[in-house]
Amino acid sequence: MKQVKRILLKLSGEALKGERDSGIDVQFINTLAKKIKVLHDRGLEIAIVLGAGNIFRGVAGAAMGLDRATGDYM
Repeated sequence: MKQVKRILLKLSGEALKGERDSGIDVQFINTLAKKIKVLHDRGLEIAIVLGAGNIFRGVAGAAMGLDRATGDYM
């Protein structure tokens, strides 16, 4: 069995809010960071992609005149 050396971790903006209704839950982020560090310390290379849907949505951009798809890609 081949050992995994690299992973891509995609976290949605919704996940970052933890138990909060919106925004970013710092306590949740700290817990998550500690878990990611354990994997890194074991030699795993980790790329992290963060969604930001809880911060900015394409619908909000469209209301300001931005193309909806462009807003969603942000």
